[in-house]
Amino acid sequence: MQTFDLDIAVTRGSDIESRHRVHAAVVGPDDRLLATARDPELVSFWRSCAKPFQVMPLLASGGVDALHWSADDIALACASHGGEPEHVAVAERMLRSIGLEEGDLACGPHEPLSARGSRLLRESGGRPTRLHNNCSGKHAAMLALAQTQGWSLHGYERLAHPVQQAALDSVARWTGMAPGDLWLASDGCAVVVFGLPLRNMARAYARLAAAATACEDIPMRVVDAMRTNPFLVGGTDRFDTVLMEETEGRVLSKVGAEGVHSLAVLDQGIGAALKVEDGAQRAQYAAVLRLLHELDALPSPLPLRLAEFLHKPVRNTRGEVVGAVGPAA
Repeated sequence: MQTFDLDIAVTRGSDIESRHRVHAAVVGPDDRLLATARDPELVSFWRSCAKPFQVMPLLASGGVDALHWSADDIALACASHGGEPEHVAVAERMLRSIGLEEGDLACGPHEPLSARGSRLLRESGGRPTRLHNNCSGKHAAMLALAQTQGWSLHGYERLAHPVQQAALDSVARWTGMAPGDLWLASDGCAVVVFGLPLRNMARAYARLAAAATACEDIPMRVVDAMRTNPFLVGGTDRFDTVLMEETEGRVLSKVGAEGVHSLAVLDQGIGAALKVEDGAQRAQYAAVLRLLHELDALPSPLPLRLAEFLHKPVRNTRGEVVGAVGPAA
């Protein structure tokens, strides 16, 4: 089994000023642990990395087909999108198809996560709405499950609601855990969030890769929706979008808050999960690229758009480069 050093260093001048510790697990076919960084059993909340599995109950119920939803809608349900007009339009359409509107979403409004989304909203004189929330697609899909199953829409974000119980069962099955062994709390968007070891996170993405490659209907539809609609999964200059575009869909990438990331290298049938211990996003993307480099899953030479995530300059208030954020190894 391989062991990687994925720690990220922040330099000032020629010296290291700060260091971010990174933990990771890489799982291959048959749930085998192939590689690690630090502690692969570290338990953390999976945050938005769980979205591909949270949408599966809607697909399994036949709700997606009954609503005539497209791959765009599935992709947005899996997204941590940038709040750009294209994202907002898809979320709005998803809600309209079930006779609902923005006010039915349990997530709160926040500023668009992409610079383009924020700029366009500002220039239009608009204000952030719940549709701009990066999780609006996930919430629309959860409301669709409740609506198509005849369940109450009230409290759909709470653990006791059938929607969240279905998501819990899906996450437990794909990660290979008992529902009672998962940590449960409230995510940033108000729905249930799951805590579990990195090894189990990686296991779920390895299983997803294997199932999609074997043409199992639901996993294949989720994977195809994400890899063929990378812009909807992230947005302009967002890491997941750039990574999936530059690897031509070979790598399935899903960001989570607080330094959590999950990946599937589809043609290798492997899944990976990492956690930046202190939750710093400035270290997250460089660590992901370092891991994918070790797995021989990146184009060579590294495309400029990805290289810009691998080594980020540190600038002073005059805009001068005085250091960098990048792999310590």
